[in-house]
Amino acid sequence: MDEQVRLALYKDRTIDITTIGKTSGQPRRIETWIHRLDDKFYMTGSPGRRDWLANLTAHPHFIVHLKESAQADLPATARPITDDAERRSVLTPILTRLGHLNDIDDWMARSPLVAVDFDGLGAA
Repeated sequence: MDEQVRLALYKDRTIDITTIGKTSGQPRRIETWIHRLDDKFYMTGSPGRRDWLANLTAHPHFIVHLKESAQADLPATARPITDDAERRSVLTPILTRLGHLNDIDDWMARSPLVAVDFDGLGAA
């Protein structure tokens, strides 16, 4: 992987993603945040329903578009995280960084959470 792309994955938070619509089958591009914990990557969002989660559940292959310190389109695969223990182990450090740890119960109950694996890139 290009070093500039690797560094962007480690430090940038705002990305775009292109998913395939669950119902329409059409590409859908939106802006979101990516979070790195150790050498793993995750996407989540404030509590509420997210179309991107439904799209990724139906079609887990998607594109991550880096757009801050580097520009790159990275193929990825999403794995929705539904196990409570795993959700808590991922959301706790993310919410601590964001200053929202007191909202953990609401995030546990109502926030999307997916692990992101970058296809063919090895460990990021």
